[in-house]
Amino acid sequence: MAGSARTASIDTDRKDNIAVFNPATGEELWTVPVATREDVQRAVAECRQAQTQWAALSYTQRGKMLVRFRDHLIDCKDEIANTLSGETGKPKSEVFSAELFYTCDAIGFWAKQSARLLADCEQRLHLFKNKRAYSTYKPRGVIGMITPWNFPLILTIGEAIPALMAGNGVVIKPSEVTPLTAQLGCRLGEEAGLPPGLLSCVTGYGQTGSDLIDFVDMVSFTGSVETGRRIQIKCAEQLKPTTMELGGNDPAIVCADADLERAANGIVWGSMVNSGQVCLSIERAYVHEKIYDKFVEMVVDRLGKLKQGMPDDGADIGSMTFAPQLDKVERHVEEAKRKGARVLAGGKRPADRDGLWFTPTLLVDVTADMEVMREETFGPVIAIQKVKDDAEALRLANDSRYGLSASVWSRDKRGAMNIARRIEAGAVCVNDHMVHMLIPEIPMGGIKESGIGRRHGAEGITKYCVQQSIIIDRFGLRGEVFWYPGMKNAAGRFSRVLNLLFRSRKSVAQMLRSPKSGG
Repeated sequence: MAGSARTASIDTDRKDNIAVFNPATGEELWTVPVATREDVQRAVAECRQAQTQWAALSYTQRGKMLVRFRDHLIDCKDEIANTLSGETGKPKSEVFSAELFYTCDAIGFWAKQSARLLADCEQRLHLFKNKRAYSTYKPRGVIGMITPWNFPLILTIGEAIPALMAGNGVVIKPSEVTPLTAQLGCRLGEEAGLPPGLLSCVTGYGQTGSDLIDFVDMVSFTGSVETGRRIQIKCAEQLKPTTMELGGNDPAIVCADADLERAANGIVWGSMVNSGQVCLSIERAYVHEKIYDKFVEMVVDRLGKLKQGMPDDGADIGSMTFAPQLDKVERHVEEAKRKGARVLAGGKRPADRDGLWFTPTLLVDVTADMEVMREETFGPVIAIQKVKDDAEALRLANDSRYGLSASVWSRDKRGAMNIARRIEAGAVCVNDHMVHMLIPEIPMGGIKESGIGRRHGAEGITKYCVQQSIIIDRFGLRGEVFWYPGMKNAAGRFSRVLNLLFRSRKSVAQMLRSPKSGG
């Protein structure tokens, strides 16, 4: 599988290892070591040494090396697909169309755009015309990435690309559930010519991530709100910058004039892709009463046609990945049923399969007090609630502690845009969903408890930099008006300057008309 993957400098002969399982079958795939604090410190030190040399390269040189890395990823795409499908249970079609597609595109985008986005920028000064002012960007140093199990290539190697292009080194602490893909990606990067240690991986449980925070210069985290809060507290104690993409309970609003074919197809895909294990998944839909019955009928039809199966058998969706998450999905569905929700599709673990499976599920007759409508379910479940108008849909959509993503479905694009602006979410799509994850030009991230910072757009790379301001004197005079001894008896002069520069025109006119004007 991924046994030869480079894991920093950890002693792989130790007994304190983590077993990695195929969630679709329960088969044990491999074991990875639990990094000690010393292992983590050594990995960061190696990364810091490599980063110093890496930062000295031009953007063009870095880009060329990363493009070679991309070529190697494509050459090894089957190995990546086998490894990633094996530890997540997702179909290989999703590996190629999502994980590898995103990562390869990210390399091309950041390789081309980083120099422009991080170029020195001269600022035009409104007052101090005897100065020139520039803002510049410098790499932070070593970025620690603590990543989840649902997208083990996108959220490790893919997210590392802008950090690397900015001149940083990256040490990844992947989820202990899916560490093999990150290991493999780091190994392939080194094989493609990246400096040893520049992109590396330390494996372990939560303590490994906590240790990583102590040694890096910045932390990038993707995961749950609860873990993010703990990381944020620790980083705040050390005054270390963070960026966080946390949970979501993302709504879809289906207006009375929606194109029902597109809306049904899009919402089924947006709720079921990766078995619903996406922070951007549609988890709750608010559908206008005029089209509710027809829309529900169409969703039931489409869910019934989905093929759920093993990665190699042409399935639409695979298994779930993490056993406690499967338990949570089942708990949310059962709680909704106890409170009056009806299951029109799925709603259970299939009896004929071993492993972590849950059938594609539709809940109706749901209410706002149900966990499935208030918390992140993170599984192949969509809940649909009937609403009387767009205003009610908007109110219910915003009644959440989360604010990551949302979608509006309507033929009236101007009206949909107005609704989108009023949704309390960091990213909203009209007649689509989740596509902003594949568009690197525009920033994406959450509000409320869904996160801090953005991936993509200019902020997707500037967040990995320290912004520096440089002021240059233009004329080289012997002194400035603020310097000594020029400040002697300056009160009167500056009093007149204040009047000249900052009084409004109306105030100046009144002052000049007044015989008692002091000025």
